[in-house]
Amino acid sequence: MAVDNLLIAKSKRDITLIPKMSNRHGYITGATGTGKTVTLQVMAESFSRIGVPVFLADVKGDLSGISAPGGGNPKVDERITQLGLPAYVFGGCPVAFWDIFGEKGHRIRTTISELGPMLLSRLLDLNDVQSGNISLMFKVADENGLLLLDMKDFRATLNFLVENADKISTEYGKVSEISIQSIQRNLLTLEEQGAEMLFGEPALDINDLMKVNANGMGMVNILAADRLIMAPKVYSTFLLWMLSELFEQLPEVGDLEKPKMVFFFDEAHLLFADAPKALLQKIEQVVRLIRSKGVGVFFVTQNPTDVPDSILGQLGNRVQHALRAYTPKDQKVVKAAAETFRANAGVNVEEAITQMGVGEALLSFLGADGVPAPVERAFICPPVSHIGPIEPSARVQIMNASAMQGKYDQDVDRESAYEVLNKRVQTQAQPAQPDRQQQQRMGQQPHQPQMNMGQAGGLAGILGGLGVLGGLGGMGGLGGSPKSAAKNIAGNAGESLIRGILGSLLK
Repeated sequence: MAVDNLLIAKSKRDITLIPKMSNRHGYITGATGTGKTVTLQVMAESFSRIGVPVFLADVKGDLSGISAPGGGNPKVDERITQLGLPAYVFGGCPVAFWDIFGEKGHRIRTTISELGPMLLSRLLDLNDVQSGNISLMFKVADENGLLLLDMKDFRATLNFLVENADKISTEYGKVSEISIQSIQRNLLTLEEQGAEMLFGEPALDINDLMKVNANGMGMVNILAADRLIMAPKVYSTFLLWMLSELFEQLPEVGDLEKPKMVFFFDEAHLLFADAPKALLQKIEQVVRLIRSKGVGVFFVTQNPTDVPDSILGQLGNRVQHALRAYTPKDQKVVKAAAETFRANAGVNVEEAITQMGVGEALLSFLGADGVPAPVERAFICPPVSHIGPIEPSARVQIMNASAMQGKYDQDVDRESAYEVLNKRVQTQAQPAQPDRQQQQRMGQQPHQPQMNMGQAGGLAGILGGLGVLGGLGGMGGLGGSPKSAAKNIAGNAGESLIRGILGSLLK
């Protein structure tokens, strides 16, 4: 069934985005104060109205207004009249508020195991040698059923590697104690930024982001990021993990009449800043392939040069707000931005970029044939929802009425690597058992000594002595949560977890 095109802007004609082409991705760029946030809001509410769930991060704290009807704004009324738009029917969108810190939304978290070695290494800003030790830690944990759920599991497993460095090095590769000490120092810095709130259970079920309300409108998922953005690597790594989860979990669907979900990545330059080449290649691969999962990704940043060329070339739907050209460097950026558009004889793109006012943009969306339309200069249509933040009491009311209320708000701390490894310390601290002759004199059956770390040979002996082998299968789940149940595949020693492109778990 065909879906109507989305009216985004207007010049002499309507500038529309074809829903079927939205999984070909796009960008919204422009200097601060030129209207990027309103453009994002217009696009998000447009997708919601046709039943497409949306995820976006509220970096400035002013996107909560999408949940309330607009109207009563003189500037909006003026723009409606200026563009000759038909009578606006103002209305809000169904919204779910999320917050890693649990203050302005439902708690949203993942686990160390789910994040994977590559993203965790980036989060900790590790060099190649340090990253190698993180990969080794995950290999040991994954193959032997040590669940890494939160920061204390991470620390306990790092300590375990150091304490058993010789035996682990024999079987898995060299453990560098110096590197692990550096990792632990970086971990302290990360914890000072509040990153421990990012990890734990219940972990996010990505399906909870893909809801449609009773009226057929897509849920707009808003991540409170005004505090999170103060820790840029935490912010960008978490959003990248969410993107990889969508890629790994969703089935192949090809080109649909409308996307299954649209993901807006605000402050996108943080994703690529200082990212190693290997990670950039993985990001490029995810962006290229997630299209076939029916997911559209829009990068929001100050200028298109913030996005690597290999990824920029995959972004077919483009909105460019004004840029400033005060210095020679700025002028080069303007020239580069102008060259990203398909030429239009009636528009001097390079000149227009520096002259446009607030709410004005250069746009080029993909046509039905997948070819970018010639660039046009136009005004963004005003949103039908409220511009600016809603009152805190209104936010609380929406959260209390949400289907997610209570599902993620309470931490659950089940048995994982920390508890398993601590049992070893407690076992070693117990008094020595009486010898065989003394037991026989007392009429007792001779005690069968516990296997120590060296008796079974290699890491199997170490983990056998900890009670890990064959012992994690009975840990139990979290009320049948698919996120938690998936991790129980590691319940038997030697049965590895399977990881995807960016190291997240494959369910």
